[in-house]
Amino acid sequence: MRLRPILMTTAAMVLGAIPLVIASGAGAAGRRSMGIVIFSGLSIGTLFTLFVVPAVYRMIAADHAKVKETPLVERTAVS
Repeated sequence: MRLRPILMTTAAMVLGAIPLVIASGAGAAGRRSMGIVIFSGLSIGTLFTLFVVPAVYRMIAADHAKVKETPLVERTAVS
């Protein structure tokens, strides 16, 4: 439901940083390094937010559901 606004906002910022990445002229080294950090940081952050965090959450939730399904007597005997 919120995927489209998230991707559009991120894409606008990442595409807005491209002129910094391809900068030339006076002070280009500083602008280029700043652009690379913005570009890569937002891209990696978005990928982690959309794919890695939900995957880890599902793994933790699945383990928690297994523990919750086992009877209390069985859980205390194992511990």
